[in-house]
Amino acid sequence: MRRMRADARRNYERLLAEADAAFREHGTDASLEEVARRAGVAIGTLYGHFPTRQALLESLMRERNDQVIAQGEELIKERSPGEALEAWARISVAHTAAYQGLAGSLISCFDDPTSPLYGACHAMTEMGERLVERARAAGGIRPDAGASDLFALITAAAWVREQVSEEQAERLLRIMLDGLADPVTRAARVGDP
Repeated sequence: MRRMRADARRNYERLLAEADAAFREHGTDASLEEVARRAGVAIGTLYGHFPTRQALLESLMRERNDQVIAQGEELIKERSPGEALEAWARISVAHTAAYQGLAGSLISCFDDPTSPLYGACHAMTEMGERLVERARAAGGIRPDAGASDLFALITAAAWVREQVSEEQAERLLRIMLDGLADPVTRAARVGDP
């Protein structure tokens, strides 16, 4: 990748900061013209850096995804398999719910290798796969659940979080996480005195 001139780098960073603010306030359908205006650049400058809305989202998500993946690495080192998976799922739901509409954008790009968001989705899924396999090996997750299931459930939980109260969203997330548990292991725990 070519190194940007200092003024181009400043424009790029201002556009990302204003897009982040606009998407947090208005969701992923926020006006790109307004983002450019707030950044003090012409719309052509925005499109020069980010040819599509998805390219802008991918740039915003790249650093945040790296942080969520790094948190997954830390959880693997510090927590039991089940605790790590649950904590990472919660972190991922909060990450995906940062912008209203992001969950829909992510789920729609999962099987589209031409989407700028495709790589971000699959990087998150790879971390999810490591956590799922670790939890499965410890007997904590049902054998038929995979990382793509976890990704779909996380994006669904993030979408639900946009639609309902925080309390209901938390209850539904708990139900989702309980549903991932290995039914044999869960039945054995319930049957224990």
